[in-house]
Amino acid sequence: MSQSYLQLTEDLNAAIGELRSGAAGTMRAFSSLAREALAPGALDVKTKELIAIGIAIASRCDGCVGFHVKAAIRAGATREQVLETVAMGIYMGAGPSMIYAAETLRAFDEFSATNPPAGAVRA
Repeated sequence: MSQSYLQLTEDLNAAIGELRSGAAGTMRAFSSLAREALAPGALDVKTKELIAIGIAIASRCDGCVGFHVKAAIRAGATREQVLETVAMGIYMGAGPSMIYAAETLRAFDEFSATNPPAGAVRA
């Protein structure tokens, strides 16, 4: 993927502006959620932004990567901290898929035991 994250976030900000006017209540609620989630508490803003970067990577959200990297830099994140976050994002992007694959097989086995596919012979 080759793109400018500066341009991407500018383009998205324009589109988000349209959402703010067209879906004002929802966007106010989302902004309120963001302010509350990012408020310093047991975790500082930099740590919260690094977490958001890891989630953005795992969920493959280009815009999220752009916005949260910019915010992490503003909050004082270093390249080394972002690199460690990236490593966790890579790990978590693969790990959850493996877990969901195992859970899918478990669900299949559970449902198959009580409701076998048409034409299947019960033992």
